[in-house]
Amino acid sequence: MRNLVVALTLILSSVASMNALNRGINGDYLEVRTSDIYAGACFANSEVNLVGKEAILTWRINQGFWKDISLKGLSVVVVVKARATLGDPFAEALPTRSVIIVDQNATVKQKTALIDFVRSMGGDLVKKVVWIKSAEINIKMDPNRQFASVSAGDMAQIKTRALGHNDHLCGNEEVYYTPLVQLSQFSPAYTIEHKFSAKGLNSTWSNPNKRSAFVGTFAY
Repeated sequence: MRNLVVALTLILSSVASMNALNRGINGDYLEVRTSDIYAGACFANSEVNLVGKEAILTWRINQGFWKDISLKGLSVVVVVKARATLGDPFAEALPTRSVIIVDQNATVKQKTALIDFVRSMGGDLVKKVVWIKSAEINIKMDPNRQFASVSAGDMAQIKTRALGHNDHLCGNEEVYYTPLVQLSQFSPAYTIEHKFSAKGLNSTWSNPNKRSAFVGTFAY
């Protein structure tokens, strides 16, 4: 009898663990800044407080739940405007203002969950949300992360490619700024297109042709 109880306990524990695992959430991530994130220190220092105050963060959920609501196949975009260069350890970028663009294919409950998800992931970056909008969001990434693109209606557009030999200008490049959120894995990328043109932040921009992006994955 005792052995039966132990066996049942192990089975129930295994089922609970599987349910917890199934309630996790994972997917693809793309981030782009208005400053180089892959650069030599001298190059990065020349940009501090001049650029890098804006960023676009995008998540595509491949599988998973957020607070018991399935978000499989949905995407969400956060656009951030800061006081100073994001990631600069010597200047306070907070408080920021942000815009959230949620997938138009989401239900009302899913939209609420997406907003809560990015607020949790973004922390203080998404503390002051000035505008929330639904739009068609398309995120494409090739399996090897050589190319990636994002479009969020006519408000935000991103295109990136993998870094190449010609993108090393001084030979001392490194990941000078890390991603703004926790990721499972990431790599720096070259930004071909980076546009934001919508209301809410009192600012629009186009900032292409920089080593200013991260392509990665997340799992929480």
